[in-house]
Amino acid sequence: MSDRLVYIAEQFKGHFITAPAEMARKLKDIKAYVFDWDGVFNSGLKDAGGSSPFSEVDSMGTNLLRFHHSLVHHELPSVAIISGENNQAARYLAQREAFHAVYSGMKFKNEALLHFCKEQNLKPHQIAFFFDDVLDLSVAQQVGVRIMVSRAANPLLLDFAVAGNMADYLTGCEGGRGAVRESVELLMGLSGDYHETVTHRMNFTETYQSYLAKRNAVASNFFISENSVITQQSHS
Repeated sequence: MSDRLVYIAEQFKGHFITAPAEMARKLKDIKAYVFDWDGVFNSGLKDAGGSSPFSEVDSMGTNLLRFHHSLVHHELPSVAIISGENNQAARYLAQREAFHAVYSGMKFKNEALLHFCKEQNLKPHQIAFFFDDVLDLSVAQQVGVRIMVSRAANPLLLDFAVAGNMADYLTGCEGGRGAVRESVELLMGLSGDYHETVTHRMNFTETYQSYLAKRNAVASNFFISENSVITQQSHS
């Protein structure tokens, strides 16, 4: 399976920094998935209101990943977005898809990581992180699995992250062009049971419906950082 995954990844120019077998080993400890927003779910472009969009292709990927995790580990994973900005689209997606938390205005993202770990009773090595830029590296240093979204504009940053052991996989797709979907499909392939996951979802089986009910029962929490103090926001 590892050779097959490497072949598939290389077709869209993805690159394993950590060997697939070692990534698969580390994934066994993962209990949560944390996503940066700008540059990961999108290209980083902003509208006049300061927000940035997401793709339904990537959204479906996050749901399949959570369902897959529940099949493999028999429990729902915790899911969060950590952003340096305040994105209404991120808040909307989190509420719609029942993510556990959104952290906004995080200029030093490691503070959000530690807060999330405390809230969800996690250790950093139990988190898989999807990221793309400088503000994310303080988190990438700490967590168990690191997926870095590639971008042709910053080859030196990519090299810096790889040389500093802050990335396990570099995506072939850029943010806003399927990077999240590529990443989650890769992780599902490494963990096994990809075909079972897709088969349940395509047939809307009782197994999938049971997962969906549990997922939708998750209450999303929203946090903002002001002067390095993290406070919870209202749901309105």
